[in-house]
Amino acid sequence: FQRSQHVTSELIKRLGLEYELEGHQGCVNCLSWNENGRLLASGSDDVQVIIWDALRHKRLTSLRSGHRGNIFSVKFLPHTNDNVVISGAADCEIRVHDVTTKDPIHVISCHQNRVKRLVVTPDQSNVFWSAAEDGTVMQFDIRDPSSLKSEHPQCLLIDLKAQIGYYTEVKCLAINPAFSELLAVGANDPYVRMFDRRMLRCRSVTRDRSSSKNGDDDDEIPLGCVSYYVAGHLPEKEVEFRKRHRTLASTYVAFSPNGQELLVNLGGEQIYLFNIFEKRWKQKIDCLFKRNDKYSSEFQNDENGYLKGGWVFFNNMNNNNNLYSAICDRAFCSLQNKLLEDMKEMAKNSFNLKNYNKAVHIYNNAISQYPNISTLYCNRAMALSKRNWNGDSYAAMRDSCTAIRLDDQNLKAHFRLVKCLINLKWLDEASRCLLMTKMKFPNSQALLTLEKEIESAINNKKILDNTMYSRSSNLEKLSENEKICRSKAYDYEQRFCGHCNTTTDIKEANYFGSDGQYIVAGSDDGSFFIWDRKTTNIVRILRGDDSIVNCLEPHPTTCLLATSGIEPVVRLWSPMPADGYENKREIDDSDDAAQANQQRMNKDPIELMLLNMGYTLNAADLEGRGEAGGASGGSGSDSDAAMMCRTS
Repeated sequence: FQRSQHVTSELIKRLGLEYELEGHQGCVNCLSWNENGRLLASGSDDVQVIIWDALRHKRLTSLRSGHRGNIFSVKFLPHTNDNVVISGAADCEIRVHDVTTKDPIHVISCHQNRVKRLVVTPDQSNVFWSAAEDGTVMQFDIRDPSSLKSEHPQCLLIDLKAQIGYYTEVKCLAINPAFSELLAVGANDPYVRMFDRRMLRCRSVTRDRSSSKNGDDDDEIPLGCVSYYVAGHLPEKEVEFRKRHRTLASTYVAFSPNGQELLVNLGGEQIYLFNIFEKRWKQKIDCLFKRNDKYSSEFQNDENGYLKGGWVFFNNMNNNNNLYSAICDRAFCSLQNKLLEDMKEMAKNSFNLKNYNKAVHIYNNAISQYPNISTLYCNRAMALSKRNWNGDSYAAMRDSCTAIRLDDQNLKAHFRLVKCLINLKWLDEASRCLLMTKMKFPNSQALLTLEKEIESAINNKKILDNTMYSRSSNLEKLSENEKICRSKAYDYEQRFCGHCNTTTDIKEANYFGSDGQYIVAGSDDGSFFIWDRKTTNIVRILRGDDSIVNCLEPHPTTCLLATSGIEPVVRLWSPMPADGYENKREIDDSDDAAQANQQRMNKDPIELMLLNMGYTLNAADLEGRGEAGGASGGSGSDSDAAMMCRTS
């Protein structure tokens, strides 16, 4: 009962600012609860580590860490009675502190660049792992002091720089709480890697890694020990992001409480959730079709093994009577269900008013309750395409595919699928899909316009192969192992939109609740967002900092959230009394706030710098530029007004 009432919808509605913990003199970059949630540790630019009794709002002790750079990570070492704390910082060092005596126990100087994350696991005492911008992940055991010395460090576990390239930086790290052999690593690219550390061996880092060559047998990571995850549209989009001087980097990774899912906060993009045991392959359009021998002589295989034609649509329902019956029952019940009809009507009205984000929100709710109705997916695909935030075209394409699987007679879904492929600039797939759609619906006049769109898009397509940011030239620098792993990367299950993550590379995203019912993350606009895990809708937005919220650490057993950011304070958030008080930190219009953040996320770097400095931009500056360059659509002048930044 206690676990089920840990975090509820009613408690989330009442969440408000409980207290501000003051004591730091600089930005608070990291927070960490101890195992039972009695103590909270914080690290800051002021190179202090402070231990708080957060429940009593007291500072227990302050540690002058000895670091010579900003502290980015702090953790309690398990099974030490909370008397040992480790910290990692911009000075490339990891320090082990005795909380009681305030003396340093160990100073570890194995890394060659900033240490960004430290992780521990309750089932192993005295052992911890580190991730740094030198491209490495290391494993340490403080019971063996000799192994911690820089002249003899047998601690290198993963070397991504040797695998990917010289400019590789590891940004974040997480250990699965239910399966501690699984280690998730995020770097300065759109891919997240999950390793089985039982299949890795610690190696010496005394050799000069800068002189190692890609493909060296000693540097190759065994293929069987790693899985790659990436949102399906991002490998092709990476070139465009680079040309706009935007970085795609994982700023935080976190496993769900049951260890089944992996959450990734992707800098420059959205938050993605991956199912690590029921893995999803990237959507392949040809999977919607099967071969028809009648047309086999008219088409040939292309160089990638796909058939250029000779396919017809098939309906999954025909192969599964139980599924077909369930869908029919659901569809019949939906006709009698006034709630569903009301949701459809509300979504339609929002769409007609060009409030596409609101329409998506309503369809998310409807699909969570009626997951087998083709029309809902098709309509959401239309709303996503019109909203046109980063990743919306790919999400709409996936919805269109789902709509076709549920009902292969849904012409609108076929039409929408081709449109999405055109928007994604996947023109070969769009051409094949259009050809097969015309076979299915030979008398449809609407398909003629798509044919002209594809021809125009092919003629206007920019040639990127000869540019310095071409995808092919980047791939040539990768090891063969890396190319294979990327080609087998798994797609996301869900995504969470609305925040902005472009300014800092330590921005977190965490599960909130004993079962991970909610997702929480900070934003560049000084707010933090709470999403419903099931529907992916924004539940609440609260003002957490005057500038940027970076850290959100949910309490392990109660509905309590600790946040920090640019200001030198730690804020505690808990449910307020149900007496109707006004929460002045709540952002009332979540649609406008989310729309503004999507526009902010696609600003040119100079414009974004001005925004963060407090300059106000006029409405013309805020005009969306589509998926390749900004977020278009939305609620017009209202979202422009919401985008206005505070003045200093």
